[in-house]
Parts: sequence; C-alpha cells; structure tokens
Amino acid sequence: MRTAVLLLAVLLARPAASQEPTKVRVGSKKFTESVVLGELAAGLARSAGAEAEHRRELGGTRILFEALRTGELDCYAEYTGTLEQELLAGRGLEGWSALRAALAKEGLSLGRPLGFNNTYALGMREERAAELGIERISQLRGAPELVLGFTAEFLDRGDGWPALQAAYSLPQQTVRGLDHDLAYRGLVGGSIDVMDLYSTDAEIAAHGLRVLEDDLAHFPRYEACLLWRSELLETAPEVVAAWRSLEGRLPAAVMISLNAEARLDGRPEAEVAASFLRDEMELGVEAEAETAIGRLLRHGGEHLLLTGVSLAAALVVAIPLGIAAARHRRLGQVLLSAVGVVQTIPSLALLVIFIPLLGIGGPPAIAALFLYSLLPIVRNTHAGLLGIAPELQESAVALGLPDGARLRLVELPLALPSILAGVKTAAVLNVGTATLGALVGAGGYGEPILTGIRLADNARILEGAVPAALLALVVQGLFDLLERRIVSPGLRGG
Repeated sequence: MRTAVLLLAVLLARPAASQEPTKVRVGSKKFTESVVLGELAAGLARSAGAEAEHRRELGGTRILFEALRTGELDCYAEYTGTLEQELLAGRGLEGWSALRAALAKEGLSLGRPLGFNNTYALGMREERAAELGIERISQLRGAPELVLGFTAEFLDRGDGWPALQAAYSLPQQTVRGLDHDLAYRGLVGGSIDVMDLYSTDAEIAAHGLRVLEDDLAHFPRYEACLLWRSELLETAPEVVAAWRSLEGRLPAAVMISLNAEARLDGRPEAEVAASFLRDEMELGVEAEAETAIGRLLRHGGEHLLLTGVSLAAALVVAIPLGIAAARHRRLGQVLLSAVGVVQTIPSLALLVIFIPLLGIGGPPAIAALFLYSLLPIVRNTHAGLLGIAPELQESAVALGLPDGARLRLVELPLALPSILAGVKTAAVLNVGTATLGALVGAGGYGEPILTGIRLADNARILEGAVPAALLALVVQGLFDLLERRIVSPGLRGG
C-alpha cells in the first residue's frame, strides 16, 4: 500500500497539462532472472505512466552496459559483483557506495539492492558429488579427470574460471564453453561434471544439485540492483520513483520462486512480473499478451527487414566491386581478399563490433549481414565476367561498342547467371545468419530460438527455426523463378 500511495503522489504532482508519455527502454540479458527483472522494471515504468519497451535477451553484460552508456537503453538490472569485477574492474571499488559514486561520474545511477545476492557457485549432480566425496570447491583438486562446463562469460571474466583456477590450484584441463541453459542439460545428462551456477537458479532445487562450498570465499557478493541513466532523475522522476519502490522487495526466496514460475512452470515472464506487481505491490499492471500468430508475424517482418535491407545494400555495392575486380586484375586480388577476410570474422564478433558505432537493434545486424553478403556477389560477378568467351568479347569490340555499352549490353547479360547465383547464395545465407541479430535486440526468428534454448522449450525453438528454414527455401525458389524470367534460355544451366 505504501508503494501505491508513493507512486500516486508522484503522479498527482505532475503538471496538469498532458504531455506525450515518457518513453523508456529497459534491457535484459539472456537468462531467465534478468528477463524477469526486465519485465518488473518495464511494468513499474508503465505503472508510472511511461511507455516502456523491454528489449529482451540481449547478448551479454558488455552489450547492455555500453547500450546504457550511449543512450540506447535507459535501465537494466545489474549485479554489484559484475560491476566490481568486470565492468569497473581495476579501480579497487568495493561495496554499493563506491560503485554508486563511480557510476555517477559516467552519468549512471545505481539503485539500492533489490534484496537478494545471486552469486556465482559451482554445482554437481548430487550422486556424482557423493560418489567422489566432494562438498567444497577445494576438493576438486583431487579429481583432475572431471569435465567442466562454463558459460563463455564465466570463462573470460575477472572473477571467473582463470581466477578461480588460480585461487584453488585446480588441475582440470577439460573445460568446455556452453550456454548456461544448455549446460544444465549437459550436467543432468552426465556429459559434464561441474558447471557454474547462479545461486538463485530454480534448476538447482529442481534437479537436486549439490552447490559446492566456496571455502576460500573467492566469489564476491552479487547484489542485484537496477541501473539507470541519471538524466531520468530530471526527465522522468516518477519512473525512477517507481523503480526505487522495488528496492529490498525481492529476497532470495522470492526471486527463486519467480525464476521457477518462468523457467520450470512455463509462465511467460511478463505474466510472472505482472502477478508480482499486482499481488505484492498493489499496482494495476497487466501483462502484454501476444499470440503465437502475432509473434510469428512480428518476427517474420523483422527477419525480412534485416535480410532485405542488407541484401539490397550489398547488391548496390558488390556488383560494381565485382566489375572493378574483373576489369583490373591487381585491384581484383585486393578486393577479393578483403571481402574474403570479412567472411572469416565470427558473426557474433562482427555484431558486437558495430554496437559502439550503431547502437543495438537492427542497424548493427543489417551492417553485419551486408558485409557477409559481399563475398558471394563480388566473387560471382568477377567470375562471371572473366568466364565470358574471348571471341564474344572480341565480337563486341568489333561492333564498335564503347566500354559502357559493351558492359551493359553484352558482358553483364552473359555473366547474369553467375551473378544471380551469387545473389541467391548471399540471400539464403542472410536468412540463416539473421537469427543471430536477436543477440543485439534486432528481433527476427532468432528471438524465439534464444528463448526456447533458455527455457528448454523445443516448441519455441521450432517456432523460430522452422519459419527461418522455410523462408530460406522460399527465397531460393523466388530466385530460381527470377532466373527463368530474366536469363536467356541458352545461358541457363540444366
């Protein structure tokens, strides 16, 4: 009741003149607890009269923090240990007050702890741990044969595996990088023996896992807090007041229960958050429901936008580059090498590279897909032009055609089958690669795939994978039809 009265007082204090609702963008990482906290923050912002958008399941900690600093996001839930050991590492910061002061210098405000400590831990299947007599992390030293499975972030972060291995002198050499949710499947299935846990994971109790005692107190405390842009204190004080009303309201048992509802019971995170805000904070918040058909259409539109815009831009750039490569042999070697190198850059790395320049969402995904589209189109344009029979080129010269006319009327039509083959290859690859755009908030069919992996929901995975595969087949079929219409029968293969 106190919370509702506080929010009502803030709202009544606003000027009577109605203005456009404040727009707030909330982010979350790609694990269930972060998504639930994101939904809570978005619901609280809506209860304060704001128009809130939740950009769910973004790739990693750095992506969200940089998006917050650059204004692409306004708020997300972070942990004090992550701030100390990863984001603000090397500054000797310890405790909430020191972190708050350091973040204030960067234009960010750190709310007080929400009420639970979600620290890292190591876990094993109970029967495997009992068989080996392992109760503490230090006892892992006596079992060098164990297979460890850790998230990619845990493998690299300052308080993660390298520091843990050094602190405990652990001898294990077989260490695999796994998605957090997939690691649970591996642990339960026996393909790995030890994994990194978040202490509020609902799966710990559900699978009867043994949490190993951190007997050297290696892991710091990970108090969950909301982190927002300081400018909101001036532009949207009622939203900040709503976020602050959540402080201290989420003890560990409550957070574990919310995680279990979403992760184990299969309730949408938006419903879980709305129920908590209604029942525990007396706020009239309703979950924004979306049907399966609605999701399918939305993801389809996003996916077509990503692939269509990137492919169109690649056509405009790649065909002239292919022509230049065919006309100038030395330049051609440089161009083909350059686009070939781009193709070797891992997709996720290329997406992340563009975030500081283009923010999150569609732009970095489109830029990455554009670069990946260049190689097949440039290479096939180059090969198609060089593959034209010399006697045909000599005939065009004998007719007195200038270079431009010869290219337009003779060479490009003869090279068209090869060019179209490159465009078709780029389009089909784009459809598949675009699923990774969900990691930077670009949406598309990758979004249900990521959600399905996180929730171990095969139906949700297929909700993204099947339409993406069908779209690739449709694209290939459309290009086959286009080839039949615009390529001379005598130039078509088969």
